[in-house]
Amino acid sequence: MQLKIYQENAIDDLLIKTKRLLGYSGSKKLVFKSPTGSGKTIMMAEFLKQLVDDRPARRSPCLAGRQVGVGREVRQSLGFIWAAPRQLHIQSKEKLENYFETNRALKCFYFEDLDDRKISENEILFFNWESINKKNAIYIRDNEQDFNLSKVLERTREEDRKIILIIDESWFAAGAKDAKEEQAATKLRKDINADLTIEVAATPILKDPDDMVSIDLEDVKKEGMIKKAIILNEEFDKFIKSGKIYTNKLGDKDIKSTEELTITAAMKKRQELVEAYKKEKTDINPLVLIQIPRRIGNREDELRLEIEKILKSKYSITTEKGNNKLAIWLSEEKINRENVERNDSPVEVLIFKEAIAYGWDCPRAQILVVFREWKSRIFSIQTVGRIMRMPEPDKGHYKNEILNYGYVYTNLDNIEIQEDIAKDYITIYTSKRRFDPKLSLLSRYPKRHREKTRLSPLFQEIFLKQAKEYDLKRQIDIKARKFDLKIISDYKAEDVDALAGAKIVGDKEIKASDFDLQKLFDFFVRNNLTPFYPEDRSVKRVEESIYKFFESDWEKIADKWEEIVQIILSDKNSQHFVNVLGKAKEKYQAEVIKKESEMMDVGNWNIPETLSFGKEYSAVSVEKSIMQPFYNDEKWKSETTFINFLDKSEKVEWWFKNGDRDATFFAIPYDNGEKKPFYVDFIVMLKDGRIGLFDPHGTFLSDFGPKSDGLRQYIQSENKKGKKLFGGIVANTDQRDYRGRWIYFDKPNKDFKDNSFDNWADLIL
Repeated sequence: MQLKIYQENAIDDLLIKTKRLLGYSGSKKLVFKSPTGSGKTIMMAEFLKQLVDDRPARRSPCLAGRQVGVGREVRQSLGFIWAAPRQLHIQSKEKLENYFETNRALKCFYFEDLDDRKISENEILFFNWESINKKNAIYIRDNEQDFNLSKVLERTREEDRKIILIIDESWFAAGAKDAKEEQAATKLRKDINADLTIEVAATPILKDPDDMVSIDLEDVKKEGMIKKAIILNEEFDKFIKSGKIYTNKLGDKDIKSTEELTITAAMKKRQELVEAYKKEKTDINPLVLIQIPRRIGNREDELRLEIEKILKSKYSITTEKGNNKLAIWLSEEKINRENVERNDSPVEVLIFKEAIAYGWDCPRAQILVVFREWKSRIFSIQTVGRIMRMPEPDKGHYKNEILNYGYVYTNLDNIEIQEDIAKDYITIYTSKRRFDPKLSLLSRYPKRHREKTRLSPLFQEIFLKQAKEYDLKRQIDIKARKFDLKIISDYKAEDVDALAGAKIVGDKEIKASDFDLQKLFDFFVRNNLTPFYPEDRSVKRVEESIYKFFESDWEKIADKWEEIVQIILSDKNSQHFVNVLGKAKEKYQAEVIKKESEMMDVGNWNIPETLSFGKEYSAVSVEKSIMQPFYNDEKWKSETTFINFLDKSEKVEWWFKNGDRDATFFAIPYDNGEKKPFYVDFIVMLKDGRIGLFDPHGTFLSDFGPKSDGLRQYIQSENKKGKKLFGGIVANTDQRDYRGRWIYFDKPNKDFKDNSFDNWADLIL
């Protein structure tokens, strides 16, 4: 699996912070905050693999460890415990075993399967968090075989093995249901007394962590791993209540209950998704999840029967053999559950209770129907999380925007979603294009690159070229070596990062071990990586580039790692490598800037079919917006008054309020030292066939000149191809209350006059 950029960054961060915390005495806690759908289990698997494979981490002199081989360095031995709620530990174990199948980096066990009744090196013990708190659990009870958790930990520590405890969905363990459970959870943490506890959750309950690694929700969305937003009760305003009957303006009649109304809206949306996926030519059958309440009495039984009756009578969806379009997933009943996660599964609807919320992964699930109040805020997020994932994460978001959202339908008056998700994720308004204007405009947006903060394979090519130009082979003295180093006798360098920026002056000479050389080499590279972030992947990229230089120029020592590092770090040679690295970084940055300014063309941009808005927006009554309803946040008075001006014009056929992100919205290129996209605020179609491109921010724009010239050049270029465009930066002669004339600037920036509108054109609409 190709890891996403944010996943690589998080793994790097986890490695750095884990190494640092393991170097301290006592029990430490690291919190890993990872949004639902971000792939936290895969990230943890790769993190653990890199941790046990990592040379500096396992050979650190500041970590007490067991001796491996006579005359060789001390290696750190690590064992792991993975605790999770409910049945999530089983799913996690299966995922990690699958991940480690080829490289065999770690072995996974349940408690009863442990070899020698201990956690051996690079082994992970999986267990269920709640069951360990039961008095008769095998983990804690005394027995004749001396086989319980306390004895397992004792035997493990006898081998000088450090223990890392991973608490998956840590909010569950930390937020125990009552005081007794909380006490039991606290006691268990204390009894395990791990050298490092890593608490993993989308919404962790923070209790004095020593450090934290956090993934931003927006980064996960940008990488196309999860939906852009969740839309709540889309188009419910089209249902009108008349007595006890709900009538849908779109054609459905005789909807006798809010349950039926909710299901009707959800199934209509599912059909739209089916058609959209067909146009994308991808074999995905979107799944509707219907959550029913836990059984308290007959009412819950009646609700389930009503749901199944509606699905059968209106949509021919049943559990019957030969149909198999309905699946049931309840603790007491499971029907058609096999392979329901497959993108091409025939199951269209899955009825479930809360059990589905924890750890279940079915990316084709895109619609959630809820019939009960979510009392637990955290549980509600877990449930919504089932429809956050994109079905084809390697492809990311689709061209058709309808496929990039999840949909929630409910008959509840109030829904409570945890704040950090709600403010960024829940969308409650949808606006739709009234008709297809078939604009086919040329739009441009910036191409995203990974190389801005880290080094790509391109760096090696540049480094070798710079080494040749510098004549590095002749400059260095291959006989100069660094065998010894001086240390401060009463100072411990527990982590290489702690040394960054420090000047070490030692008073005791020691012979450098392999680890010392590796540590000094890493430190040397990190110190010379600025302005790039000194994360492990970039450090390794530089080191590989230097090794490649020796491989091509000195075959005799190409495979002698210790000699190469001694040559590089010697007083006679180190500055030469610093010089070549400096030149290589400059050239690399120039290439990155060049790439960053690359623009992607959308040759036939058109008004989006749908747009979604959050709670900060409100509906505004306008006639000529091509998007209806029209939603506005009214941040800019200039925009609000300009909208009124457009809506009253007899010459305007329709107008579109543009956005400012990715390829969804219209942008033209402009140059402000580098190529950037200018998302012009308004696209206006006139009745005479002309298209106006207007941005009503007047002279308040900080980059007025470049944007004005960019827009002018774009209009001229496209008109030569047969377009009928005009426009420019728009201002009002009354810049306080906007009651004056609307004017626009369509001349070269060199003709712009401060504090004067003399050469601006009147916008007569």
